Amino acid sequence: MGMSADPLDTIFEHRDPVKKPGWRKALPWIVAVAVVATGVALLIVFVRNTGHSSATPLNPNVPAVDVSKVPKTVKLNPEATRVARQFIKTAVARKHLAQAYKISGPQIVQGQSLKSWMTGNIAVPPYPVSDVDFAPMKIDYSYPKTALIEVALLPKPKSNVKAAMFMMELDKINGKWLVNSWVPRSVPFVHSQGDQ
Repeated sequence: MGMSADPLDTIFEHRDPVKKPGWRKALPWIVAVAVVATGVALLIVFVRNTGHSSATPLNPNVPAVDVSKVPKTVKLNPEATRVARQFIKTAVARKHLAQAYKISGPQIVQGQSLKSWMTGNIAVPPYPVSDVDFAPMKIDYSYPKTALIEVALLPKPKSNVKAAMFMMELDKINGKWLVNSWVPRSVPFVHSQGDQ
């Protein structure tokens, strides 16, 4: 018995594509480019710069005011040195964190409550300070209200700890010196002939 052919079966048959002339294939692209070009041209003609200049005209007879002066350098305040040492012994060592909280600036505290700070999960890279043999400090700059120092934490000879360098920024905020930044100073590794 033969099956009756369903007229919808023909929609699945392979057919040769309809051949269109080349210009008909390109016509949608030509129209799209023309529309975009017309839109850009209209924007250029009708929408101009509506901003108003508030620039002060330059007067060649009057010298410009230099406001970029660096503050006068001063000797590092002994209180700032004391705070820097205390910070290393507390926040960096993760000991006496309540004391560390009091001498930490807003960039380190980052809105943390004292209760949260006391967990030790703080924005201060730790270091095993108990293994430190020597911690020299080098002043990069010192101004009346801010200072930047480099701190080298050099371990005891037989400890398994590597030496590390840190940058510490101290800021005088509301009359009190606070540590506002403590970040490792990366030094590029230089191969010696024996490292190969």
